[in-house]
Amino acid sequence: MAALMTLDEERDQGDPVAIMDLHRRDVSPEQLRRFEEYAAEMFSAFGMDLDSTATADTPRRFVRALFDATEGYEGDPKLLTVFETECRGGPDCRLSQIIEGPIPFYALCEHHALPFHGQAYVGYIAHERIIGISKLTRLVRLFARRFTVQERVGQQIADALDKMLAPHGVAVYLEAHHLCTQMRGVHETSSLTRTTFWRGEYDQNAALRSEFFVACGLHR
Repeated sequence: MAALMTLDEERDQGDPVAIMDLHRRDVSPEQLRRFEEYAAEMFSAFGMDLDSTATADTPRRFVRALFDATEGYEGDPKLLTVFETECRGGPDCRLSQIIEGPIPFYALCEHHALPFHGQAYVGYIAHERIIGISKLTRLVRLFARRFTVQERVGQQIADALDKMLAPHGVAVYLEAHHLCTQMRGVHETSSLTRTTFWRGEYDQNAALRSEFFVACGLHR
């Protein structure tokens, strides 16, 4: 059963809207139809034949797919539930890691609006609160489903966990392929971008970081 938090604890946990950088997107049906017209004009100018049965509805599908792919701005109410920790002050409470991964994610690069995709590994060392394991996946996808950059996704995951749970430490590792470098520019087809983010005990303890990578199967 979820723990009931006092008012002081709720203030310490912070405002979820601020923590997750949320805002509601109000897009009217009229706007969507106008965007579809823009997309149709662009696709046609770039060479697409919009008169075929396969492509006649492509502008509408494109606009709706883009809207769905960026739903992370609006939040996930299931992320708001936390529980009491399972650690009762034992000697390993500042060392015991909770790790989830690989968590597949897909995002849109804000520089070119092209996808980048990969895997996330998230770990934390609980203090007084824990979060359901499935919520770690939800948290990754909340921040990934936006126009963003890989560095920001990792920072937001780490900061959100830090503020929601006040744990002893947070670790986030992301690896991703970026289509903006594969489909255009240098046309690099094999590169993998890796980013790490440490909070609390992980930032101070190289052994914990090493244990995190080994537990993730990354053998760093």
